Amino acid sequence: MKKVFVSGCYDMLHSGHVAFFEEAAGYGELYVGIGSDKTIYELKARKTINTDEERLYMVKALRVVKDAWINKGSGVIDFLEEITFLKPDIFFVNSDGHSPIKETLCKELGIEYIVSKRIPHGNLPIRSTTALRQECRIPYRIDLAGGWLDQPFVNKHSPGAVLTISIEPDYEFNDRSGMSTSSRKKAIELWQTDIPEGDMEKLAKTLFCFENPPGTKYVSGSQDSLGIVLPGLNRLYYNGDYWPESIDSVNDAELLKWIEERIWLVPLFPRHETYDVLANTSITKDSVTQLSQAADDCWRAILSKDIDTWGKASVSSFEVQIKMFPNMVSSEILYVLEEYKTSVCGWKMSGAGGGGYLVFISERPITNAIQIRIRR
Repeated sequence: MKKVFVSGCYDMLHSGHVAFFEEAAGYGELYVGIGSDKTIYELKARKTINTDEERLYMVKALRVVKDAWINKGSGVIDFLEEITFLKPDIFFVNSDGHSPIKETLCKELGIEYIVSKRIPHGNLPIRSTTALRQECRIPYRIDLAGGWLDQPFVNKHSPGAVLTISIEPDYEFNDRSGMSTSSRKKAIELWQTDIPEGDMEKLAKTLFCFENPPGTKYVSGSQDSLGIVLPGLNRLYYNGDYWPESIDSVNDAELLKWIEERIWLVPLFPRHETYDVLANTSITKDSVTQLSQAADDCWRAILSKDIDTWGKASVSSFEVQIKMFPNMVSSEILYVLEEYKTSVCGWKMSGAGGGGYLVFISERPITNAIQIRIRR
């Protein structure tokens, strides 16, 4: 029989995990690599409910599992030593566990790479560990264009807008991935499981102040707190200050659905702890003006549902960002980007760069990519 390898956390073992293992075992003998407690904490910035020894015990007890172990490595490819030793015929992953880095590794090792169809068993519901935890409905956020214009050291050169969308927490996005995970942690400290009712801008300002107390060395941009708290699509216009001069919000259900259907996220990897996006910056009035223009073009294109112009404006915003902040990208990110550039309308990073997710704009489905829901 063929050897099939899967790797993951498998915390709070549930029917979704078992269905995934059964699907994988349909291709051959199943071997399972389990992320250590240390690795999960580094990637997710949280502790597991069950220790790695408990998770190993439960996974090994499943009849479809030939063997299982705790991976010895760290990071997204914590199973490198194990997969090299095992030499499986197939590496099987979930759609939200897919990564171009994993796919590239399999090509190099001559291993077939298969992404799960995520089929629940019988009439059972689709399960995920995230949903089974105490439900936290506090969203993430993505900036669509104009990122960095919420910082006074940028917008002092020229005013401009940042476009953000508030993202429902359907996935447990990796820590340090440009989805405002740091601001979201502060929001959870403040409000536990959901954003309270009230004046949304005042709540966002409360979160911004809570995250940036007096004496903070590096002030997080207010697009993070506003992007999390304000539902829908928002245009935040900055003019020499940390807080926007004006806010335009769109909550039209039809337009938000149109945006959702055309955004695709391809996972990369979390930013390294030592990553410094502010090194080697080159900020000029001309570049800030170009960034502002790209954001305006993007805003108008989205409102008119012009995907081609939206895509071009997104690329323009991305290119001027990396001209100003070269550390936003790496050779690994550019390598992944090259695989998709010719088949999509546009692209950008999920945040300040250095890892996380590539955000693609496309009318056509993108294989092994994640789609998001915008908070209404």
